[in-house]
Amino acid sequence: MRRWCWAVMLMPLMALPLAVDASSGAWTANASGPSLGVRGNWLLTPALRAPSSAPGNISLVYWRYQLSRPAPSGLVVRLCAGDRCVEIEGASGSTRGLANVAAEETLHLAFGFQGKGALPPGLRVVSSEVTVNYQ
Repeated sequence: MRRWCWAVMLMPLMALPLAVDASSGAWTANASGPSLGVRGNWLLTPALRAPSSAPGNISLVYWRYQLSRPAPSGLVVRLCAGDRCVEIEGASGSTRGLANVAAEETLHLAFGFQGKGALPPGLRVVSSEVTVNYQ
């Protein structure tokens, strides 16, 4: 009898994670550009915004981008929300580096190249995409 009584009392607590997940969501945005022609400058993608209301805070961001050519040496890419940026590695992945930023914040990918010298002609960001999970 006692075990059954405890099980009944714990049932509302077991439903708590479901209630938390009910208020979570995700949004995806994509853009193309910019052209990448000079080392030493940071170039931003067009704004990556939530297509509709996204109440809550970012928990996880997935990213993916494609360049028109293989990435030259010295490429550094950052995922930015306002003044907060996190360096990302590779053409796709995920990060929790923007956790607790408002989910409706506009994001950008920032591309920069270390070193000196010209970049290959025609180098540009063909596509960039983010998927923002929020709670």
